[in-house]
Amino acid sequence: MAIEFKDGKYVDPKTGRVTLDPTVYKDWQIAEEAEKNLPSVDYFREKLGLLPEEIIPYGKTPKIDFIKVMKRLKDKPDGKFIEVTAITPTPFGEGKSTVSLGLIEGLGKLGLNVGGALRQPSGGPTMNVKGTAAGGGNALLMPMTEFSLGLTGDINDIMNAHNLAMVALNARMQHERNNNDEWLAKKGLKRLDIDPKRVEMGWVMDFCAQGLRNIIIGIGGRLDGFMMESKFGIAVGSELMAILAVARDLKDLRERIGKIVVAYSRSGEPVTCDDLEVAGAMTAWMRNTINPTMCYSVEHQPVLVHAGPFANIAIGQSSVIADRLALKLFDYHVTESGFAADIGFEKFWNVKTRLSGLTPNVSVLVATVRALKMHGGGPKVTPGAPLPKEYTEENLELLEKGTCNLFHHVNTIKKSGINPVVCINRFYTDTDAEIALLKKLCKEHGVRCAESNHWRYGGEGAIELAKAHGIACVALRNNSHWLRAGRYGLTMADAGLMGICFTNTCMNLTAWGTLEPSTGNNPITFAIPREKGSLVMDMAVSQYAYGKLEIMAQEGKMLDTPCGYDADGNPTCDPQKICESGRMMPMAMWKGSALSIMLDLCASMLSAGRTSRMIGLPSDGEKGMSQVFIAIHPAAVVDMKAVEAQMEETIAFLHSLPPIEGGCGVHAPGEGFDRTRAKNRENGIPVTEETWCKILELGRANG
Repeated sequence: MAIEFKDGKYVDPKTGRVTLDPTVYKDWQIAEEAEKNLPSVDYFREKLGLLPEEIIPYGKTPKIDFIKVMKRLKDKPDGKFIEVTAITPTPFGEGKSTVSLGLIEGLGKLGLNVGGALRQPSGGPTMNVKGTAAGGGNALLMPMTEFSLGLTGDINDIMNAHNLAMVALNARMQHERNNNDEWLAKKGLKRLDIDPKRVEMGWVMDFCAQGLRNIIIGIGGRLDGFMMESKFGIAVGSELMAILAVARDLKDLRERIGKIVVAYSRSGEPVTCDDLEVAGAMTAWMRNTINPTMCYSVEHQPVLVHAGPFANIAIGQSSVIADRLALKLFDYHVTESGFAADIGFEKFWNVKTRLSGLTPNVSVLVATVRALKMHGGGPKVTPGAPLPKEYTEENLELLEKGTCNLFHHVNTIKKSGINPVVCINRFYTDTDAEIALLKKLCKEHGVRCAESNHWRYGGEGAIELAKAHGIACVALRNNSHWLRAGRYGLTMADAGLMGICFTNTCMNLTAWGTLEPSTGNNPITFAIPREKGSLVMDMAVSQYAYGKLEIMAQEGKMLDTPCGYDADGNPTCDPQKICESGRMMPMAMWKGSALSIMLDLCASMLSAGRTSRMIGLPSDGEKGMSQVFIAIHPAAVVDMKAVEAQMEETIAFLHSLPPIEGGCGVHAPGEGFDRTRAKNRENGIPVTEETWCKILELGRANG
């Protein structure tokens, strides 16, 4: 762990940013410290590529104009979608929000464009027993006070819209009692004949007010409403909050509001908001609620806050709108589901994804040692009471027995076709032996597993989890030359990842069986991480790259074997004639040709971009190419120590082979590159006289 606290603090030597130890400091102190260095809203606007008019100012927590952004970015490919759920929790909860924020911070530590979407907390639980639902430790949401107390007013707008329906309902019942059908008709009203005993809705407020659960309204005269039994509920329990979570846009929101069943008539017919002619007015109250609010992790990654339906009475998810927006703004988007996977993930998969059409790339299943001990038969866990010693001291027997709950939830998620990642949300009381046992059991069940210590260390503690997803693939279209491919592979390998990168090009290579340039000299790179120097293979599918041919032609050298055709269609070893004809042969004849064609088709398929044929000849300009970057984290699926030992033995075997006469022996891909790079750093980069003169000429021409 790079973070070592001193007197409860860690000061980053590069940035000066202070990280507080949550075992010493409280959440509000951590949030307050993080807010001191919170960048401006303009910083985040520029980071996310938002236009000024797409930000709706609201202090530190602006709203993002959903309609404007989605209209502008409608054709932009979505980022990767990560869902966070959990095992059956203790009454304390097991940290889905905390893990979500920790994962966002961990992916941020890897240099990725990451953000997330979380629910807005309700004033009732916040002021009662649950707290802010803002995560905790060094994985929490800020600004904490604004997030916890009203934020940008969505809940207030929902209350007004909801209670407007109740006002309309009671007023309608009053008018129908006081007046005949002729009077109603003059007002353009049809008698709804609402049954006062079958009113489904009540009033709402953002508090847990038990004294208002059952009330009588309309006490007074004929102009004081309709007297009947009524009730108050909590605002986030309103159907309007559930609708906001699943609506795709403003039009969809309006249609869903209109269908809300407010009551039933005496004949049993449903009475809706459309019947009360109030749905449009309710939507007007909620016109701004469709715009998510931007908050931040303590490590300054953006997080969209939108909607807050309860999981026991609704879907318990942040909104579809927030997911749609986040997938356009972030390369990696993290969201959570309320309750355990048997409710939370089920509702996410069977309700939210079906309504949105958005499918997650991976699901993270949060588990804690203490919860698994409880499922293994540990003592009762009571909120407000100290945890029994079984939960704060090592107990491998209880832990192992409790994993049946974990693997039940794993199987629930697997039914969707997703292979989840188990996140061990580590508490500082958990022992190394307990963590090791849990990892061992997951491995035996074929389940990916990662420990995360984000609560204490923030993003630094979540790096193992951030890397646990195993594989990532990015495909680009309409791109130009990607420069030196080996650099991409080397960057991945230096980060502990295997890399596969390839691109198509213009038609600068002859497919086997023709003399016409018809496919691309499509470069491909493989990279493997290694302590003694990463292995990188960077090659085109011709025997020689065009750059190498040009250098040999300048030096008057001939090739060892025919690698192209001259203008008359004859195989030649003359690099100058090959450059002039543009008829480069594929390496390994028909095999190289097949490799070139497959790389071209794979790149265009994954990117939905152009093939070499569509890019054209070199004379058309090398534009509109398709490129693919695949990063694989081998530690997610194999024991790296064993694999690395095997790899070193293989490389040592290759080095031990006797060289051919006049040769320098066998070396692994990338070793020659390392030697060349070290030599060039010492002696300078060799450049031909002709090339150097061209560089100087260009320099003079451009001042």
